[in-house]
Amino acid sequence: MRDVSADLAKEGYVVLTPNLYSSEHFSNILTPENIKEAMSFMFSIPLGKQRDPDYRTAALNKLEPKQKETIVSVFSKLIENRPVDEFVDYLISGIDYLSSTKLTSGKVGCWGFCFGGNISANLACTGKIDAAVIFYGENPPIDKIKNINGAILGIYGGEDMRINQTLDVFVKELVLTKKEFDIKVYPGVHHAFFNNTTEKTYNKAAAQDAWTTVLTFFDKKLKK
Repeated sequence: MRDVSADLAKEGYVVLTPNLYSSEHFSNILTPENIKEAMSFMFSIPLGKQRDPDYRTAALNKLEPKQKETIVSVFSKLIENRPVDEFVDYLISGIDYLSSTKLTSGKVGCWGFCFGGNISANLACTGKIDAAVIFYGENPPIDKIKNINGAILGIYGGEDMRINQTLDVFVKELVLTKKEFDIKVYPGVHHAFFNNTTEKTYNKAAAQDAWTTVLTFFDKKLKK
């Protein structure tokens, strides 16, 4: 995300990229090293099995005890007991900070991937966001979608069935609550297709097109 933020800043945007894991509640577990180890483990599992708890448990049981303990601790925070509300509160503080600096045009956008995509969607549901980009993130609580005030851009991989199987619920509620939104699904690509550090899922053509789509969206919704 840091590299993406730098690229976005080069396009003329003021970009704030907070480390949500640095809070005292998470910093002892969600260290960069521990997260990297957990993600490496996840990407070592076949794509179709990554969310299969039985398969994942069997793979974990093959690891050394200390490595297993680290990965289980990270998964507990990031998958099983996600601190969504707490992270959204942190980001609202970030929005207030940006507003106080007078560096922005007065409009604020957000962007996140995977769990960050879900956080982006939840932040949009606070009504404080003018333009939210959701990259293959889980749906926000359906009853909160009515609070969205800005535009939504959702980007998904066509092979990402775990996320996409409930996408229709999100779209239906956006329609029923008369929100401004655009959903783009890239056929034949997987979850995390934008991440060029994961060879197994990265798709250059889709990622480049998605980048252009996001810039067009932000230019239209955030720049005066």
